[in-house]
Amino acid sequence: MTGITIALSKGRIFEETLPLLAAAGVTPAESPSSSRKLIIATNRPEVRLLIVRASDTPTYVQYGAADLGIAGRDVLIEHGGAGLYQPLDLKIACCRMCVAAPAAFDYAQAVKRGARLKVATKYIAIAREHFAEKGVHVDLIKLYGSMELAPLVGLADAIVDLVSSGNTLAANDLVVVEELMPISSRLIVNQAALKTKRAQLAPMIDAIAGAVA
Repeated sequence: MTGITIALSKGRIFEETLPLLAAAGVTPAESPSSSRKLIIATNRPEVRLLIVRASDTPTYVQYGAADLGIAGRDVLIEHGGAGLYQPLDLKIACCRMCVAAPAAFDYAQAVKRGARLKVATKYIAIAREHFAEKGVHVDLIKLYGSMELAPLVGLADAIVDLVSSGNTLAANDLVVVEELMPISSRLIVNQAALKTKRAQLAPMIDAIAGAVA
């Protein structure tokens, strides 16, 4: 019997996935926050967890290094979702994709008069599509973290980023000027594995779906 490999990222997604895995009868042997292992065994000898970067999860699943994975909608849109089956919105790790700008910057007026905006983000595909649909000309600046810093030092007029509580924005005198979409995490499945391991995967997917419902 071939095993099942599940790709997960550390932090919030991992923590919020634990009850869903438990519903499918899977318990990790150790926590990735206290272990340095990248492959973690579970209570079921045929099931193992791969601990990967959030942005890499779709790649591991797409190319078959993992059968299942859990990834945010933001990551899936940026990845393109090729070769992935997305059967479930898990309704975990929820937040919003937003445009934010300094409180003193008149974003609406800048957009209205057709100004060319400088926008910092790590979500280039999402930002490009959003501003293209609005007919707003932007120069996109790719950053990987501390997005809020960009408008403070004049690198950008605005940012496109995930917003959860909004506390970091407020602390840096930034405000949400547009909400693009709600974001949550999805269960993703390798399409080939769904055919070759259906007998093992289907009950697991059903159990997770039941726990979400």
